[in-house]
Amino acid sequence: MSKLNIVLLLLVSLAIYNCQSSEPESAEISLVADTTGFEWRTEMFADVQINRYLIPGWEKLSTQQRKLVYFLVQAGLEGRDIMYDINYRHNLEIRKALEHVYNNYGGDRNTEEWGQFQTYLKRIWFSNGIHHHYSMNKFLPEFSREYLDGLLQASSVTLSQEALQAMFDPEKDSKKVNLDSDVDLVLESAVNFYDPDVTQAEVEKYFEGITDKEDETPISYGLNSKIIRNEDGSIGEDVYKVGGRYGAAIEKMVEWLGQAVEVAENPAQADALKLLIEYYQTGDLEIWDQYNIAWSQAIEGDIDYITGFVEVYNDPLGYHGSYETIVEINDFEASDRMKVLMENAQWFEDNAPLMDQHKKENVVGVSYKVVNVAGESGDASPSTPVGVNLPNANWIRSNYGSKSVSLGNIIDGYKMASAGGFEEEFLMTNEQRQRSEKYGSLADKLSTALHEVLGHASGKLEPRVGTPKETLKNYRSTLEEGRADLFALYYILDPKLKELGLVPSDEVGKTEYDTYITNGIMYQLRRLQLGEDIEEAHMRNRAFVARWAYQKGQKENVIEKVQRDSKTYFVVNDYQKLRDLFGQLLKEVQRIKSQGDFEAAKALIEDYGVKVDPELHQEVLDRVSTLEGAPYGGFINPRLVPVIENDQVLDVRVEYPDDFTQQMLEYAEQYGNL
Repeated sequence: MSKLNIVLLLLVSLAIYNCQSSEPESAEISLVADTTGFEWRTEMFADVQINRYLIPGWEKLSTQQRKLVYFLVQAGLEGRDIMYDINYRHNLEIRKALEHVYNNYGGDRNTEEWGQFQTYLKRIWFSNGIHHHYSMNKFLPEFSREYLDGLLQASSVTLSQEALQAMFDPEKDSKKVNLDSDVDLVLESAVNFYDPDVTQAEVEKYFEGITDKEDETPISYGLNSKIIRNEDGSIGEDVYKVGGRYGAAIEKMVEWLGQAVEVAENPAQADALKLLIEYYQTGDLEIWDQYNIAWSQAIEGDIDYITGFVEVYNDPLGYHGSYETIVEINDFEASDRMKVLMENAQWFEDNAPLMDQHKKENVVGVSYKVVNVAGESGDASPSTPVGVNLPNANWIRSNYGSKSVSLGNIIDGYKMASAGGFEEEFLMTNEQRQRSEKYGSLADKLSTALHEVLGHASGKLEPRVGTPKETLKNYRSTLEEGRADLFALYYILDPKLKELGLVPSDEVGKTEYDTYITNGIMYQLRRLQLGEDIEEAHMRNRAFVARWAYQKGQKENVIEKVQRDSKTYFVVNDYQKLRDLFGQLLKEVQRIKSQGDFEAAKALIEDYGVKVDPELHQEVLDRVSTLEGAPYGGFINPRLVPVIENDQVLDVRVEYPDDFTQQMLEYAEQYGNL
């Protein structure tokens, strides 16, 4: 759908309701806000850019579908506080105190320190806590502790000494997630999945004691709990459920999900929601598996969602899931274009450069859709992914299939809000720049689809090999994201894509190769402070893939390091040979996963994915300082406003707020459940 059509569609309004029940006729209402002159980017602070996104075709949904979306979004927002507490045990205390100051401080709001206070609070909102959402490092206030003491006193609010130390002491809980293999990963990670005195050895021993390694359908041990030390000194779990940990928020989530069941599009969707409710009520991970099976097979309908304690990137040991919600509306036109990937999934698996014993004989149930996001919360907001593939349990994916989605309006939002400049500054030749301008958007969307639909769904473990989180530990997430990237990179230059009508020429694949190598080796370093190692799993995976390919191709000059006008460029000289290198690395990464080869995973990632060349890093920072825009971006959510009569939701309209601070304060007031 073109952006002009989106704007035109958003101007349509609803006619009069004629309900069969005794509900009164509703006055004519406008379902969408006027988006004339829509501003995609609203503000920048620190290293962050705040954007907006549209929900195209909202008025084309039925009344029942709009209600379903609203109830699902509300359920997601009720759990917002959970993510703050998961990220760090002092986050909620700090955030609430600073919000109280913001709302009640009567002193001078025009000083430099007040501006620094505002920026710090915005950073907390953006990262769901006091640790950077991407680098995992704690960010410190630029204002003094004495200034904060004055603000707190003037606003009649207090903070504990431990919380104040967490804010101002750079050594106190400095990393949310520490993946350094030379330290105790649990003790050195501030994330609140573990009591502060619990050790890595204790956690590993605990899970070894409850895990049945012969079980071919294992539950996701630890996914919805915090590891705690009991009064007798033993280790146990505090489970997230109604009546348990986070019960106050989960209870409200369940109430909204119950309303969603009543307006579900079909029985399969309703049955999955009922299982989700039962899981939240009991915390039973066997029910979570039943839900994931039902959810992965509920593929009919226009509305879908991702919710729960899902991704394990924030756990250094890969057991515990972070809370998130993404509510989605199918984009039919875009999904139809990419449906061909699902239909040919077995061909891609059969022809992948993997060892035969690591290929799936029967790729089942790969469901792919391009969707438009209607609302996000938890770990998915304000910073959001652009594609998702779930469920994560390998045995469910193998036996029942998976769902892959590309968040179309989020991708469009990033593109529309982008200030640009990357191509001109970091691609050396006019040919590369022109190719990127022409094919960059298609290359982005296609690589995301290949990554999510085929990459994560490919390959299998060898018999009697433990789960990746057991065998690969802190390298699991990085290796898996690298594996999916390599699958996409290998196939984006395959002639099969032209045969299927997905690309007009090899120029699309060449565009992806140019940008991937440049980003993996150089451009992504803009996200790090000088002297930092790479910590985040996705950054590590891009680094090890690009650097490995560069080093292994040096003999034949596949990728050339060029110095021109005191600037460094990495230029691909032979795209087919680079594709062969990607295929070789894909084979090895799949072998590592399939065999659970921890030492090989450690060597690959530590050698290529962690350390940073300080001279190259400084050059990147100098070059990006001249570009407009920020290294990180996130979104203000649309506001879904119910049309209510006699305490009944008759319909839902959409608004597009443009004030990040206002939305965060509204959320704090409406969904402050913990």
